[in-house]
Amino acid sequence: MEESIEQFILYLATERGLSDNYQLSTRRSLEEFATWLSSVKKITAPAGVTLGVITDYLAHSKKRGLSTSSIKLAVVAIKILFRFLLARGLIEADPAEYIPLPRAERYLPETLNELQVEQLLESISTVQPLGLRDRAMIELLYASGLRISELANARLESLLLEERIIRVTGKGNKTRLVPVGRKACEAIGEYLAKERPGMVKKRTGSEIFLSVRGTKLTTVRIWQIVKRIARHAGIEVNVYPHLLRHSFATHLLGNGADLRIIQELLGHADVSTTQIYTHVDQQRLKAVHHRYHPRARLPAGPRPDRAPPGTRGSAASSPASGA
Repeated sequence: MEESIEQFILYLATERGLSDNYQLSTRRSLEEFATWLSSVKKITAPAGVTLGVITDYLAHSKKRGLSTSSIKLAVVAIKILFRFLLARGLIEADPAEYIPLPRAERYLPETLNELQVEQLLESISTVQPLGLRDRAMIELLYASGLRISELANARLESLLLEERIIRVTGKGNKTRLVPVGRKACEAIGEYLAKERPGMVKKRTGSEIFLSVRGTKLTTVRIWQIVKRIARHAGIEVNVYPHLLRHSFATHLLGNGADLRIIQELLGHADVSTTQIYTHVDQQRLKAVHHRYHPRARLPAGPRPDRAPPGTRGSAASSPASGA
C-alpha cells in the first residue's frame, strides 16, 4: 500500500499540479487507511482491498467519532487512489467504485459584526514592534476576504497599491484579482514603507508579510497572531483568520452586494458554496419586507397619498362636480 500511495501522491504533484495542502491531506487520509488495513485486516497490497473492507473502515471511522466531513475526505481520497491504480493497470477492479460520498452537514459560518471588526483593528498599536505588519495583515484579511494561505503567499509583485488590487492564487492554483479597500491599502503602504525594509535579510523573498527572521510568515504563525490580537482586543467570540473571510462575505451581502460578485471575490468554483452566507442576511430581508410590503407594516393611520376608505373619488361624484 505504501508504494501505491507514494506513486499516487507523485501523480497528484507532477501531473495534476495540486496544492501541497491537498497532497498532505490526501496522504494523511490514505496512510491512516493503510495502517488500519495492515493492523486490522492484515492487508498490505491494494489487490486485497474489497468493497466490504472499505465499508468496514468507514464504519470504524464513524465509530471513532470522525465527523461526516472528515469521513467524506477519506472516501474521496480512497476513491481517487483506486481509480488511479485501475487506470495504471495495477489492479483488476475498483473496489471503491460504488462507495457513495457521505452527505456533509452544512454548518452556518460564524462571523464578526462590523463593530467587532472595528474593535479588533483599532486594538492594534502601530507604534509597537510589528504593529504595522499586524495591522496591515488584519486589514487585508478583512478587506479582501483572503484565505490564510493566500495571505501567507501574497507577494510584492502581485500587489498594485495604486490600483487597489491584489492578485492571489487560491485553491487548485487558480488566480484571481481581488480589490483592496482604501484603509487596507493605507495600512499596507505604511508597513511597506516603514517596517518591512528593516525586516529584510539576505535570503528574504518577495512575500509581503515577513517574520522577525525575514522569512515568509507561516499559516500557523498568522493564526497565532490573529488569536493574540483578538485576546488583546477583548473580543469574546472565537476569532481566527477564516472568520474574517466569513465576515467579509457576510458584510458585503448585508450591504447589498450581488451573490455572484461575492463568489468571484472569494474564488468559489460553485455559487452554492457562497450561498451559505445568505443566512446572515435574513434580518435585512425581513426589514426590507416590513418596510415596503403593504400587508407587512403595522397599522399607522392612512397614508398621505391614499384617501380614507369610502372617500376615494367623492369630489368627482359630488353635486358640485356637475356629474
